[in-house]
Amino acid sequence: MKTLAIDIGGTGLKASVLDDKGNMLVPHVRVPTPHPSRPKDIMPALAGLAKQLPEFDRISAGFPGVVRGGTIITAPHLGTDDWKNFNLQEELAKQFGKPARVENDAEVQGLGIITGRGLEVVLTLGTGIGSAIFDDGRMTPHLELAHHPIHKSGTYDDYIGDATRKALGKKKWTKRVLKTIDIVNALLNYDTLYLGGGNSNNLTEKLPPNVKIASNEKGITGGVRLWDDQIWQEIHT
Repeated sequence: MKTLAIDIGGTGLKASVLDDKGNMLVPHVRVPTPHPSRPKDIMPALAGLAKQLPEFDRISAGFPGVVRGGTIITAPHLGTDDWKNFNLQEELAKQFGKPARVENDAEVQGLGIITGRGLEVVLTLGTGIGSAIFDDGRMTPHLELAHHPIHKSGTYDDYIGDATRKALGKKKWTKRVLKTIDIVNALLNYDTLYLGGGNSNNLTEKLPPNVKIASNEKGITGGVRLWDDQIWQEIHT
């Protein structure tokens, strides 16, 4: 079974086709995220990506917001009002004529990263901040750390999001990321923290031994695990 795996981000849309082990059959393709980023803007862009790729049997997609049963609840970096209650899973299946499964993008990336041992946390550093928590490989209820206050009245998105990185510069932004790592560790006492997303590549400071930089391609390749029926049933029970 070949999977069209889509990673929807605030800056870019990426996709590839995976074999049943999650290996990319071809290098991923990417286009900038359209702005405005309404469903009627994003869906044609995804169709354009798929045309550049081999045939596939099914679809997985990671979306930057709260997703329940394939329906978008929040989309802070794409326009929540436009996306609220939009059934992306159903729309992808209709557009491509293939079965589809959709989850939060940080959780999809996490599925491609985790070892399944202990408490593992994923923070994605991109346009905004994504988060996912796994306990012995099982996904826990989704927690939107990005919108929780971390400094004065500012959220994680405000504190270490891409706009802040550009405004402060790499050195000050990195200092904030290191402080965020300490706060998340105090909050969750994780065994391992994985830092993903495009901006994780800007971190050159030495990190704690249980903090690892993860390949951003896991946001695509992790999509194959949405088609592991045991994982899918655990997510939805």
